[in-house]
Amino acid sequence: MITRLPIVALTLRTLLSRRRTWLLVLLAAMPVGLVLLATSVGDTRIEGEDLDVMVVSIVLPLIALVFGTSALGPELEEGTIVYLLTKPVRRFRVVIGKAVVAAVLTAALVVPSTLLTGLVVESAGTELLRVSAAFAVACVAGGAAYVVLFVATSAFTRWALIIGLLYVLIWEGVLADLLPGTETFSIRQATLAISWGLSGERVPIDVGSLDQGLITIGLVLVIGIAVATWRMARYQLRGGD
Repeated sequence: MITRLPIVALTLRTLLSRRRTWLLVLLAAMPVGLVLLATSVGDTRIEGEDLDVMVVSIVLPLIALVFGTSALGPELEEGTIVYLLTKPVRRFRVVIGKAVVAAVLTAALVVPSTLLTGLVVESAGTELLRVSAAFAVACVAGGAAYVVLFVATSAFTRWALIIGLLYVLIWEGVLADLLPGTETFSIRQATLAISWGLSGERVPIDVGSLDQGLITIGLVLVIGIAVATWRMARYQLRGGD
């Protein structure tokens, strides 16, 4: 337990001391702001698909991208990770600790935003609270998967932020909707499958089943942690190669 505390403390200090964290707070508040604006002009035609566009497609992956690439990447680039690696702590715990902190921070921003969006719409007369609650739960799982993917990417390259943006914008935003089969490797699709599966509502788009979503998320978590741990062990042996 003692060895885990420095990892958590260092990661929190790294992620929360950056000014861009406040930009992420504003980004997380975007769905609530847009819904308040829409309801103020009498537009209450907001449905679950809108949560996909606002939260799952934009807010969730971008927040997870920033936290995920910042949890480990800067320490590897600057070489300060050596101070942590000299402590008697397994590399697996280092990766897990950093990923958990980044995932918790991601959820701490996305979940309240999703629930508040549902509450605002519900107060305007449109039933969306149950769907938004399902989306909030799914975002915890999807956010963790995104974070692990980006932590693993940052363990290999300093261009993790750009690669992550390409994955979110090109792979998930374009190719997953155009090329059959690519959605299998989409965390967004898996998150939507979990969201609609938990909501019990009619699924407006083909996103797969709840089980498929859970399996995809589970595979990303296991493979991502394993790959990042392998890279950390290699870093130690080869002096930061």
